[in-house]
Amino acid sequence: MPSTHLPQQRLLAIETSTDALSVALGTGEPGAPVWQRSGPGGAQASATLLPMVRSLLTEAGWSLDTLAAVVFGRGPGSFTGLRTACSVAQGLAYGAQGLGRAGGLPVLPVDTLLALAEEARQAQVDAGQPVPGAIVALLDARMGEIYVAPYACSAAGPAGLTPLAPPRLCTPADLQTYLQDLTQGERLLTGNVFDMETLATLPGQRHTALPTAAALLRLAPGLLAAGHAVAAQDALPLYVRDKVAQTTAERESIRLAAEAGA
Repeated sequence: MPSTHLPQQRLLAIETSTDALSVALGTGEPGAPVWQRSGPGGAQASATLLPMVRSLLTEAGWSLDTLAAVVFGRGPGSFTGLRTACSVAQGLAYGAQGLGRAGGLPVLPVDTLLALAEEARQAQVDAGQPVPGAIVALLDARMGEIYVAPYACSAAGPAGLTPLAPPRLCTPADLQTYLQDLTQGERLLTGNVFDMETLATLPGQRHTALPTAAALLRLAPGLLAAGHAVAAQDALPLYVRDKVAQTTAERESIRLAAEAGA
């Protein structure tokens, strides 16, 4: 269900993939006003997200049915956070039907790591610093692993971010080997993993950041114009790691194998 990119289209962006929650409302156009809220994520996100959305819509003087699309960070990230963002985005999209919007609203799922790379790119621009040729987005995936995705930067705006590889899981020890063939020359590392000792020797400028709804908002016009919006029922999270817990039987099997090898 693609959406046509029209000037001054109204967009709502939701980002709950980490321990931080953020919501932003605006057109995504350079220099246009942005209304935004932030707060704790995780388990609290489900309770505070909808009140934040209502508050922003009231502040902007917009109604839900006038939006061009609902944008959300689809992952990878916290399983609970991704499910929260996706379900709320779907609910709002469907809810617009009750306000007279036939068919509801389109939904735009955006990679969390792309939003993280955009947050870092914009921070470089705001600081008057040159944007490097590559940005590597890194998020703590827990369980001793990292979510990683590298992006080439070919232009000053968010449309200049081009994926060099899809998001994936990587151990800190294997990260340098994985990146060396994907990013050449100067690169910016961004994310929330820099307290890991095993990354101390990883080359590249470092920028601590998290993905934000404002970054999603900046990315949205280009992605909408490229036809990446979908119908609400087709919006899905991107988990990357499909399983986060072992069953009792799996744990017992691992224990017995360890004892047998001792």
